Amino acid sequence: MEEYSADTSKRPEPEVLSPTSALNSQLLPIAAVLLAVLLVAVFALLVRKKSSKRGDAVILAGCSDAGKTAILTTLAYQQTLPTHASMQTNAALVALPSSRKTLRVVDVPGHPRIRDQFQEHLPQAKALAFVVDASTVSRNGAAVAEHLHMIMHALTSLPPSRSAPSLLIVAHKCDLLKGTANASAEQLAINRVRTILERELEKRRSTHANGVAVEGLGAEDAESEIGGLECTGNGEFKFAEWEGGEVAFIGTSVPIGKAAQVVTEKHSEKDGLSSLREWLEELA
Repeated sequence: MEEYSADTSKRPEPEVLSPTSALNSQLLPIAAVLLAVLLVAVFALLVRKKSSKRGDAVILAGCSDAGKTAILTTLAYQQTLPTHASMQTNAALVALPSSRKTLRVVDVPGHPRIRDQFQEHLPQAKALAFVVDASTVSRNGAAVAEHLHMIMHALTSLPPSRSAPSLLIVAHKCDLLKGTANASAEQLAINRVRTILERELEKRRSTHANGVAVEGLGAEDAESEIGGLECTGNGEFKFAEWEGGEVAFIGTSVPIGKAAQVVTEKHSEKDGLSSLREWLEELA
């Protein structure tokens, strides 16, 4: 009898859960889900706040005689006017019929002494379109790359709290190139501009990596690493691998002088700026 009593005393007593403990165990998964939802909401709010800091203007930049002002007048006034090298900034509102919105387009002069004025408009910029004369880039590719390098350096130097403007490279005057059976004049212009700029930017990146000052950047900027040309890959510079963001390419052209025509809604999609208008529509 005593032996039986000893065995009974060694048995563990059953654990009794209080209603409060049971309730807490049920609420824990719910609380975890609510916390995850709250974190996602906060993250989305921060992203929206950051993206809202992007402006509503589009900057047209590029070397002198690239055709920026001709593009602006055609977009804004539905006709191409004879132009000359600008020495002052021009701006106009461009109506976008499909979205029924407007964008402010700012044409920044490309003269070496004043081309850095684009930085004054970066806080209000939603995008930056760098215009390249596709018919002459084979001869002045180094100068065009120098100008573009300065812009890419400025975009990658923006503080993290600011969204960088979208970057578009416009292969302009593609109507001066002759298309082939395998490629249109627009595609040939894009391929030429991309190939030449990638080659020239790689030269500048390699030169800077070897400790040589890069022409076109100030003394302070010349001391920074690479100067805005960092790529994700280990090979030569490629726009597709640029760490500064996605770079889009389009080909454009505008009629000048006697060939100028009024752009109406009826045939606006068939003129040389149709791809640019589509890009602006998506941007708006």
